[in-house]
Amino acid sequence: MTSNSTGAGEPSRTLALLWNEPATTTPRKGPARSVSVMQVVDSALEIADEEGLAAVTMRAVADRVGVSAMSVYTYVPGKPELLDLMVDACYERMRRTPWRATQSWRKRAATVAADNRELLTTRAWLTEVAALSRPPLGPGLMAKYEHELGAFVDTGLGDVDIDAALSHLLGFVQSHCRATHDARRVTTDSAMSDADWWAANQPVLARVFDPEEFPLAVRVGAAAGEAQGSAWDADRAWEFGLARTLDGLGVLIEG
Repeated sequence: MTSNSTGAGEPSRTLALLWNEPATTTPRKGPARSVSVMQVVDSALEIADEEGLAAVTMRAVADRVGVSAMSVYTYVPGKPELLDLMVDACYERMRRTPWRATQSWRKRAATVAADNRELLTTRAWLTEVAALSRPPLGPGLMAKYEHELGAFVDTGLGDVDIDAALSHLLGFVQSHCRATHDARRVTTDSAMSDADWWAANQPVLARVFDPEEFPLAVRVGAAAGEAQGSAWDADRAWEFGLARTLDGLGVLIEG
């Protein structure tokens, strides 16, 4: 895709597609449509899941859904609009774990984080999409937002701070999942595990690196590497980062 930002398409057309609003223009003459807009979106999602976001082109989607390259534009006007539809469909279908009446705000917020981590792990290409400032304003996003705001209801926060608290939490999740996605992609692209990479670099590092010049880095790096089995561990980073994010929000909420 030429742009991995949502909200880049023609707004009125995008919103009409997101909300399945009937076209107000006179239908074109010709054969009846053989597929639906959602079939086009599902085909795009299949490609993204299998091959990554860069593989999603209008021609590839047309081939997958079984229509001509030109006719696919009669369903979705372009790639920017298609990306919005893809993202909103993911939001609509993602897990939304119900709250229990006895759950604390921390538990609810942690559940929101876990549900979003699951989505961004299952569909890692979503971490490459900038969807914060101009999100796809469709039913999927609205259902997601409505549900997740509930994590901070009855915390004493005002509406503006509730929105900010949710954005802060989701920002951590997005950042973590993007780092995890990048780390896995490096391993795949290089055909080399982290352990193999360190082993390959160790002989040269031993010659050029003076441990006495960087004693703190040596001590802390060795301790972290031994504890994690690598320089960076996704699960450890998740547990630590989520706990600190919730602690920070706790200062605001609990005083």
